[in-house]
Amino acid sequence: MLRPGQSVILCALALLTLGVVMVNSASMAVDPIDVEAGTLHAETAQSVMTRSGVTFESILLSRSSVFMIIALGAMGLASFLPVRALAHRLEETPRVGRPGELGWLALGTVLILAVLCLVYIPGMSRVVNGSARWISLPIPGLGSVQPSEIAKWSIIPLLAWYAARRERSVGMGRFFRGLAPAIIALGLVAGFVVLEDLGTGALIAMAGALLLLASGARFWHFAMFIPPAVAGVTLAIWQSPYRLQRIITFIDPYADPQGAGYHMIQSMSTVAGGGLFGRGLGHGLQKFGYLPEDTTDFLFAIICEELGLAGALLVVSLYAIMIWNALAIVRGAGLLSLKLVGLGVTATIALQAVINMVVVTGLGPTKGIALPLLSSGGTGWILTGAMLGSHGRLR
Repeated sequence: MLRPGQSVILCALALLTLGVVMVNSASMAVDPIDVEAGTLHAETAQSVMTRSGVTFESILLSRSSVFMIIALGAMGLASFLPVRALAHRLEETPRVGRPGELGWLALGTVLILAVLCLVYIPGMSRVVNGSARWISLPIPGLGSVQPSEIAKWSIIPLLAWYAARRERSVGMGRFFRGLAPAIIALGLVAGFVVLEDLGTGALIAMAGALLLLASGARFWHFAMFIPPAVAGVTLAIWQSPYRLQRIITFIDPYADPQGAGYHMIQSMSTVAGGGLFGRGLGHGLQKFGYLPEDTTDFLFAIICEELGLAGALLVVSLYAIMIWNALAIVRGAGLLSLKLVGLGVTATIALQAVINMVVVTGLGPTKGIALPLLSSGGTGWILTGAMLGSHGRLR
């Protein structure tokens, strides 16, 4: 019988493996040749691959395989960390002098914000599609790092440690001495991320809110922050024309099928084109210049097209099994800080997967948020792998 930690690792390995295969499949392209009647037709596109093609060897040597190996290495290293001993020391050691919980919370928040500010430093920032979300690495072949991913995973242990320490002293049920400082820290980090990435910022806010509620904070205290949060999101959408356009497009994507509605329509067409068992691995059509972001945020659509409903159910099942066993680990964790870290990690992965699938299937406005451990992305794979590796050490 597999233990919960082993099940989580096996599900992560399965998702990473599937991610490598599907990212390489979605990366297929056709030569830009013309036929007598004009450009290449979609019906024949699948039979005219690039000269290099996609082979077993090319998959093994691809960037996604390299990132998978690094992610597995991070997962393995994190699984040997003395998480319980460290948490026991940080949570139960009596306070000595200053700065105390508030000081360390403020310092941790400033450090996270400093990392996020790196995307605005000339020479380090890498702008893609008008958004400054990446910083360039000086290592050839490894591309860029997303500071928002670092912030997403750093805020969880910071809030968990603060909440556990506060719960042992004044209690998280106290507003000004318990919840308010944590909410301010969470709001600053999530709000800064929203400037460039609304989806990730909202994800950070939701996962952090669940963590704080589980720590003993009162729901009606959170209710006081709902109006300013809604106002902030509304302002972020209103001041960004492309975000407002996405909301309008979601309501009626066919109002501008060749313009604003193109992405959503193509995504839904890709999902529907797979049927029950799909067109077959590598035989999808929409990846040949029709579906944007097919290797990243909309990889799930390619999975649906090539592997069909069966492939989609496989992905959903792997996530469900992972989340179920991750929650079992959380229930078995002894210290409150470990429970909260585990819950934060689990909630982040679950919410991110759900948001991505909702967007890809046309049930929500188009938003650039990756599918955990599947969508192409080095930073996300590595950090998610590390968090899952340490997750298994909570009990």
